[in-house]
Amino acid sequence: MAKVIFITKTNDAVEVEGDSGSLMELASANGVAGIDGDCGGVCSCATCHIYLTPDDFKKVGTPDEIEGDMLELDDNVTQYSRLCCQIEVSDNIDGMTFRVAN
Repeated sequence: MAKVIFITKTNDAVEVEGDSGSLMELASANGVAGIDGDCGGVCSCATCHIYLTPDDFKKVGTPDEIEGDMLELDDNVTQYSRLCCQIEVSDNIDGMTFRVAN
């Protein structure tokens, strides 16, 4: 079971927990503002853009080529950007905090 925190654009902290699916699905199921997931999690819209801390980015890993291409279309991308539809809910992300980009 992973417990994570999303920080929204209005600086609200939303703590959620889950044990399967993608981080985008978990955020959407819990009404996290700014995580829209318009494409349903197939990495074709960037409406689930998040920022990770440098340490957490190292743990989660870098985006693959398709995700990287999609992130390039977002004006607010940083070196610590990821699409949360591409991050699986697992013990690996337990305790992490993600800042919503949108």
